[in-house]
Amino acid sequence: MFDAGSSSIHHGKKLLALFALASLVLLAPVSVFAKDNKKKDSDAPKPAPIIDYSNIVWPNPPAIARIRYQAFFSAQKLSQVETAPTKKGKWMDRLAGTTPEVDNTKFLFQLAEPYGMAVDSSGKLYVADQRVGAIFIFNTETREAELIKNKVHAHFVRIIGLAMDDNDRLFVSDPGLRHVLVFDASHKATEVITEGMVSPGGLAIDRENRLLYVADIELDQVLVYDADSLKLLRKIGTTGHKHELTTPGDFAKPTGLAVDKDGNLYVADTLNDRIEVFDADGQFIRTFGKNGDGPGYFGRPKGVAIDGDGHIWVADGMQDRIQVFNREWQLLIVLGGHGLLPGQFQGLASITIDKKNRVFTSEIFPGRVQQFRYVTDAEAEAEKKSREGSAGSKSASTTQQKPAGAVVANSASK
Repeated sequence: MFDAGSSSIHHGKKLLALFALASLVLLAPVSVFAKDNKKKDSDAPKPAPIIDYSNIVWPNPPAIARIRYQAFFSAQKLSQVETAPTKKGKWMDRLAGTTPEVDNTKFLFQLAEPYGMAVDSSGKLYVADQRVGAIFIFNTETREAELIKNKVHAHFVRIIGLAMDDNDRLFVSDPGLRHVLVFDASHKATEVITEGMVSPGGLAIDRENRLLYVADIELDQVLVYDADSLKLLRKIGTTGHKHELTTPGDFAKPTGLAVDKDGNLYVADTLNDRIEVFDADGQFIRTFGKNGDGPGYFGRPKGVAIDGDGHIWVADGMQDRIQVFNREWQLLIVLGGHGLLPGQFQGLASITIDKKNRVFTSEIFPGRVQQFRYVTDAEAEAEKKSREGSAGSKSASTTQQKPAGAVVANSASK
């Protein structure tokens, strides 16, 4: 009995050992898969980090910021683009007869050579891109984009300038077709302006005096139209001298245009490296600037804009920088330089400022538009007073905490 029991126990131990081994074998794959799953989880793509641009300001702290970087625009959002199906999926769908031979998938549209810009009454940003052959319309809040496309909504050859009036009529210059197209608020082409044009480029609207200004770089003139009847009223500048005139009131390839609240017209006289100013009747007021790379000098001024305080912003295409002047043409601040970082430029082409003092710049080499915010004089003054008040409160609090003897000693030592 003792021997039989011992053998039974021994046999039982063997069974337990086999069961344990079998359990390990069964559990092993689970363990391997667990490791694989863990590895796959770690290899899963992580969401892109959200970049905080709020601390990018000019000038640098502790000075009061006058320009704040906000965002940039270069393409449609990825969420607006449908991913094309795989080849296998296409073949199976076609075999089943559920899809046509040609797939109607969307593709990402991105800026290639953005030039002129405009902002409508709802704050949407319009950007003319001559290489894409379309006008991008960016919602600056959601960052979604829609397009006015060539051969779909209108016929474009080489679109350059944009301007928007109070009724959200969009004016688009096309030097390839020697005309300016007019779109209504629903983005339907309604009228075309051709009178007197050869190579229309930069545009500007005087909303108070109802004038449309068109810079013609081939004629070396600025053409003035009635913004309602679209009839040619007059021409500013002398033509026929092959971009060689330097006399005040004349131009050598004028490009960017802007109008201030008094109705004065500012013209970027590009080849003469200066800004010229005219009143609403077309009378010459003054000229400012000359060639050079120092502060206040220009290389190739291509864009000009006026902010809510009347400061003049000049975009220089050769120096890739923006210079801001007051009404007396004193230099206030310089922004930019060659590069791709926020606030740097590559092929700076144009600048515009909307009613909210948002500043937009377009550049052709990276194909992007950057958005800044101008801090107004009133806002800067309020910030200054707030800082002075905080400093005074802190000083008073520190004085109260000091021993009386220390206060007397300090007073005596003065």
